[in-house]
Parts: sequence; C-alpha cells; structure tokens
Amino acid sequence: MKKQAILKKTMQDISRLPEWRIREVSDFVEFLLQKSEEKELVNDLQSNAAKSKSFHFLEEEEELYSDEDLTEKF
Repeated sequence: MKKQAILKKTMQDISRLPEWRIREVSDFVEFLLQKSEEKELVNDLQSNAAKSKSFHFLEEEEELYSDEDLTEKF
C-alpha cells in the first residue's frame, strides 16, 4: 500500500473513533514524531563527533615503553 492510500484509510478509521480516542491517536503521533526527531539529532551528533578531532585523545596511543625499559619488575 502506498503512503497516500495508508493515510486515506487511517483518516477514515480515525474519523469513526470517539473524540477521546482521537486525542490518544494524536498524542501517539506526536510521540512518534518526537522520537524520530531525537533519533535524527543523535545520528547527526554522532556523525559530527566522528568527523571532528575533539575526541581524538580517546583513541589508542602507540606504546611508548615496553617491559625491556623497566629497571625493576614486581
């Protein structure tokens, strides 16, 4: 089913509901939109953080010393 057909059928079904149920549907749609927007925002933030050098210090560093550099082992 295409988007327009789904929307048309959904609107027909919703129009048959009592007002209090329509409010619930409206609240649920708002919840879904907010969730979608938050997910998009998180993805954008992750993408920007990955591109920047802000967290470069957290990457693995080259080992500067080895066991051979120790003068005394415990």
